[in-house]
Amino acid sequence: MSDSRNAPNVDMLRSPLGRARGLGSARAGSHHWWAQRLTAIALVPLTLWFICGAIRMTGASRVDVEEWLSSPLTMTLMLALVIATFHHLQLGLQIVIEDYVHKESTRLTATLAMKAACILLALACIISVLRLGL
Repeated sequence: MSDSRNAPNVDMLRSPLGRARGLGSARAGSHHWWAQRLTAIALVPLTLWFICGAIRMTGASRVDVEEWLSSPLTMTLMLALVIATFHHLQLGLQIVIEDYVHKESTRLTATLAMKAACILLALACIISVLRLGL
């Protein structure tokens, strides 16, 4: 009978690179990181523009808002704001779910539900902007 207590641990004999292989690419998160930073940078001027526009529209009628939103530049900026906001939201919530939900099935379910909710809410906002502006 062989004594398994004296057998060398296979993991001890592997190099650090060998132990890390199969655990995923070291570059897998860089795209996510860059996307989150770029959406954050884009949201700064878009949000400031929207706040200024909303302040200017204080007390305006629906017709005035529709007229303001019917401008091609205004509608484009509004759609960019909606898309960047929900994409940034989705990226941030995905990180939170991946960091704090430990059970794989729950993490997958929460991620899919969150992404579906972000897509549906973004579509609802896009449709609202288009209906008001067109």
